[in-house]
Amino acid sequence: MKAFADLLLLGDPRLFETCEPVLESERPLVAGWVADLDNVMKEVRHKYGFGRAIAAPQLGIMKRLIYMNIEKPVVFINPELADLSAEMFELWDDCMSFPNLLVKVKRHRSLTINYLDENWEPQSRRMENDLSELLQHEYDHLNGILCTMRAVDDKAFKWRK
Repeated sequence: MKAFADLLLLGDPRLFETCEPVLESERPLVAGWVADLDNVMKEVRHKYGFGRAIAAPQLGIMKRLIYMNIEKPVVFINPELADLSAEMFELWDDCMSFPNLLVKVKRHRSLTINYLDENWEPQSRRMENDLSELLQHEYDHLNGILCTMRAVDDKAFKWRK
């Protein structure tokens, strides 16, 4: 079982890599990956008081997999973003891979996420506002993009109190 100590931190070169799709032959591995993601997210919530979703590469699992747990667990396998709104909004973003740093970014107000669930069934969800931002943040991790790379300007950084 992976733990907080396994979380990749800012500066780890793996955070800048593009992930490979989850293959159907890897379906038996997904439950273990999700258990690890859930465990680390719970540890971050306990230690830092935040954490609604985590991307597999943050634990060195270089696969296109996102785990979100707000009201109930949701697993996004090989997600694709579509229908990104023209309307943008600014916010202070945080990340488990640098938990004390906040970064001001711009994100799309809404989007559609298309993905496979744990049963390998195609799914689609419309996300708005904070959920849209959350999924954009996690999706960026799958492409080796950190919110530090999306900062609105060179003054868009601050420490969490």
